Amino acid sequence: MPLQSFIEVSPDSHFPIQNLPFGVFQPKEAKPRVGVAIGDLIVDLSVLEELGHFRSSEFREPVLSGSRMDRNEFSEDSLNAFLALGRPAWRKAREIVQHLLSAETPTLRDDTKLRDRVFHAQKDVLMKLPVRIGNYTDFYSSYHHAHNVGTMLRGPENALMPNWKWLPVAYHGRASSVVISGTEVRRPSGQTKPPDASAPVFGPTKSFAYELEMAFLIGPGNSLGEPVPIDRAMDHIFGLVLMNDWSARDIQAWEYQPLGPFLAKNFCTSISPWVVTLEALEPFRKPLPPQDPAPLPYLRAKDDFTFDIRLEAGLQTAKMLATASPSGGGKAPHIITRTNFQNLYWSIAQQLAHHTVNGCNLQPGDLLASGTISGPTEESRGCMLELTWRGANLLKLPNGETRKWLEDGDKLTIAGWCEGYGYRVGFGEVSGRVVPAV
Repeated sequence: MPLQSFIEVSPDSHFPIQNLPFGVFQPKEAKPRVGVAIGDLIVDLSVLEELGHFRSSEFREPVLSGSRMDRNEFSEDSLNAFLALGRPAWRKAREIVQHLLSAETPTLRDDTKLRDRVFHAQKDVLMKLPVRIGNYTDFYSSYHHAHNVGTMLRGPENALMPNWKWLPVAYHGRASSVVISGTEVRRPSGQTKPPDASAPVFGPTKSFAYELEMAFLIGPGNSLGEPVPIDRAMDHIFGLVLMNDWSARDIQAWEYQPLGPFLAKNFCTSISPWVVTLEALEPFRKPLPPQDPAPLPYLRAKDDFTFDIRLEAGLQTAKMLATASPSGGGKAPHIITRTNFQNLYWSIAQQLAHHTVNGCNLQPGDLLASGTISGPTEESRGCMLELTWRGANLLKLPNGETRKWLEDGDKLTIAGWCEGYGYRVGFGEVSGRVVPAV
């Protein structure tokens, strides 16, 4: 029988006691602090820390009772300090919270006044970025996505560049424009070059697109000049979030040669507020599929793996959002992509090992993204570029509307979860609505 909490949690909730993702929230008229999601509630870890629950003799370990934890990492406005402590501290903190939320533990269950201090309704708080992101890297690790895009540009015979199956391709993105779910996304402007024009023109993008991705957050970093061996890569990864790498495809087509993405990508990147830990994802670990050719030795792990995470993207147009509904959110999103994290060719361990092999020093809170996650079928294509095949095909919606690219007023929502036995371990969602260019 699955572990039970005294908190009532719906079977389709993303946040049962088996999950307990970490995030940063701000109650009304109070400072941001660290919390854990359980059902529709948030556990205020700063209160539990203040009351000494992370120092009690029953759970005492040097990593949680030493001087580093005396600063009360859970009262800070980001997870960075907690992430720097490393996996033993992460695991122990999660075990403590899980114990306190268990149906068998009376500490919170039987103390009404304490529960009033510890629990907040998610609907009553403001979610913040979970970390201060110093650096952001976006990989290009989905075979089907890379093959589809390459086919559009070069034909199926030359779809993959010669290096693609030898290393995890990536580019460095802009950390300052990473935003929390729910932030409006302003249509960017830039240079584009119409096919029949002799010179570029300036204006708002006409090829605005979403990219369904996931990303992981770095805990302890590595020193400059010291690579992280692939067998120790997981010691540096705290957990995963959902991500939408908004893109202006027409701006990208003109600017990307020879150095790659720039203005087409750095205007906005949305992430989900809750970070799902590797411990919560462990039951959904799957072997990494065989890679051909075999990677170079520094990219080979003894038991490399991926996760079975179901992913989907839903679109709501302005007309859909204007349609009344009991919850006030308009008609439910129309699902336009269904894919899975397992569709990535390169693992997160390989991505981290490659990122540091030259001695690049990662830091707590760094964000490393997967790139668009596409599968082998049309419905599993993870971005607008693929779904409409570069705008050549119409995406037909149930209300009769069509799309080649995202339009002003459109809201795009990405969700993801793992399906357990009688429960889900989910990520919530990351959403954003497109607003007109300045």
